[in-house]
Amino acid sequence: MTQPDPPRIQELSRRSALKAGALGAAGSAVAPRAARAQTPAATQGPTPAQQQEPGRGMESGGMLTDVPGFLVGNATLEAAVTGCTVILCPKETTGGVEIRGGWTGTREMDILSPFSASPFVHALLFTGGSAFGLAAADGVMRWFEERWAADGTGSRFGPVPQVPAAVVYDLAVGEPLPRPGPDDGYRACEAATTEFGRGSVGAGAGARVGADVPGSQRMKGGLGSASRRLGNGVVVGALAVVNALGNVVDRDGRIIAGAAFPDGRHADAVAYLTENPEAAVRPRRGSFTTLVAVATDAALTKTQCSVVARMAQAGLARAVHPCFTASDGDVVVALAGGTEEATADAVGIVAAATVADAIRDAVRRAESRDGIADLRTLGARSAEDPAWSVEE
Repeated sequence: MTQPDPPRIQELSRRSALKAGALGAAGSAVAPRAARAQTPAATQGPTPAQQQEPGRGMESGGMLTDVPGFLVGNATLEAAVTGCTVILCPKETTGGVEIRGGWTGTREMDILSPFSASPFVHALLFTGGSAFGLAAADGVMRWFEERWAADGTGSRFGPVPQVPAAVVYDLAVGEPLPRPGPDDGYRACEAATTEFGRGSVGAGAGARVGADVPGSQRMKGGLGSASRRLGNGVVVGALAVVNALGNVVDRDGRIIAGAAFPDGRHADAVAYLTENPEAAVRPRRGSFTTLVAVATDAALTKTQCSVVARMAQAGLARAVHPCFTASDGDVVVALAGGTEEATADAVGIVAAATVADAIRDAVRRAESRDGIADLRTLGARSAEDPAWSVEE
């Protein structure tokens, strides 16, 4: 069903938006952060040396909100160790999706299909709480409805906010209740800004990473972000919620964070499958997911966004080993909310690298929750194991 898009709210600079309390206004264009956007360190990602050191490189690499007009907000439920994250899109944002995981939890994701008549995306929600957490999308829709009614856009019959959503399974972490709901989705919209929290917040609060190897313990995952810039100035940003079955690996293949045995040795899925006769027939347990959003200010059609999402999955495969299993809910959404010129291939190539940066950023920023070790927890990783990335 085609829905009219709301008129553009008066464009505001970030400073005036902060004063007006309107950073969460859908469709407003927020000026890019010039200081960060114009420096090479902000657009090229961490250096190789920084990438090899856990906890390093976090001061560079950019954020999804370096793409003009996009805002991100988190709502975190501390006791339950879960939460949700919303991406608010600029006016007339198109979207596409590529789903490779075998066990996804989604809502309205089909509106991103090139076959869907829905022309634009107003927001994207990532949430914890498994399928229960999809209720948080109701709050995002209520947030839009209230604002559209206030500015005269809305009516009794619409427009209807287009808010696709996807979940991670984090029910085994923290308290079983509460789970993200409508009020939390609304709260995330209210908190949306260009400067958002990363690590163990929002949809990444209860995330974990690590290969499914008997006798090993998983480590803390989280929410990460990064951005890069094409040579003609087009910006490509990525946000990742990393709750992966696989270990997160560096550019050289060494493990940044993942499953470890009690003595701190890394647990590798390939070694387990090739060295243990029973491994090939052992049922896999649990649900695991990496959720990714790619944003750009290039002008792309829905079909081109789907091409970018498909290409961006390569970044997930570079940074997470293994991925795309029957137990994973891996999803990549691409959002195009600008008028700049760039081909889908150019955006997709850079998007893959940016997605890998965002995934690594997530585990570098993650902090221990509910007894789950992060990469700085003493004893979690053996200093004698060469598979781990170098310590600070």
